[in-house]
Amino acid sequence: MQFETTSLDKDFEADISITYDSALGKDELSKIINTNIEKAILKNVNSDENAEHLKTVANAFNKEYLDFKTQFEEASEPKWELHIETEKTYQSEDVITIAISTYEFKGGAHGNDAISFLNLNAKTGQAFDFKDSIKDIETFKSVAKAHFIKSIEAEDKNGKMEDFFFGKPFQLAENIGYTEDGIVLLYNIYEIASYDRGYTEFVIPFAELDGILILN
Repeated sequence: MQFETTSLDKDFEADISITYDSALGKDELSKIINTNIEKAILKNVNSDENAEHLKTVANAFNKEYLDFKTQFEEASEPKWELHIETEKTYQSEDVITIAISTYEFKGGAHGNDAISFLNLNAKTGQAFDFKDSIKDIETFKSVAKAHFIKSIEAEDKNGKMEDFFFGKPFQLAENIGYTEDGIVLLYNIYEIASYDRGYTEFVIPFAELDGILILN
């Protein structure tokens, strides 16, 4: 399966950019993959469950910005921003992983940005939960915990795991995906630790997951 980069080619009053991966071809598999990519992006950025296309979301965001400017003509808020970008991080005979990055700014101290992973079955095009591709979740969690501790100690020798999970035990990230180097676990801003910490992520090499992963 080959992919190309697709961009939303339209000028807006708000600062909007949307660039995403699309599977080439008109066959059924390509259609399913592209539908699931767009659905995943919409889930990340859109609160209107009825919107089915990225163009709809972009137009709605721009209209909201224009309405805001009309209602608050004297406001000196900077231009609103909506940025969406994807990256294919992994592809094999069984798995395709797409990283989806979104940034939304509607004024205030800072915008909201997040990254999520979309894992697709390369043979069917259907999305799957990463945890469904693990034979032994407890063993995987143990390996992940060891790598998490190693990653925070590499940045700060005095770093403690309890500082990240607000006193709670280690938890797997909501976002887990495939990369060429192994399995990446990514915690978005606010999920663990403070805002200043930013993203927290680490990679577990495939060699350490031999016999644990169902799909590879």
